[in-house]
Amino acid sequence: MATNDYHQDGQEITETQELKVPCEVYSRIVGYLRPVQNWHRGKQQEFRERKTFRAPEATRTED
Repeated sequence: MATNDYHQDGQEITETQELKVPCEVYSRIVGYLRPVQNWHRGKQQEFRERKTFRAPEATRTED
């Protein structure tokens, strides 16, 4: 399976299944970073159920 896309300059980008590799995801568990794949099933399920959000950018006011 291949998908095609194009750069802004018109050059073709081709992605094939052979180029894909697994990505190791790290996250905090009990205070330190560990690869998620090394967590036990219960913690992996908690990770999948986490909701992520982006905090609004703080604005600074001059006194």
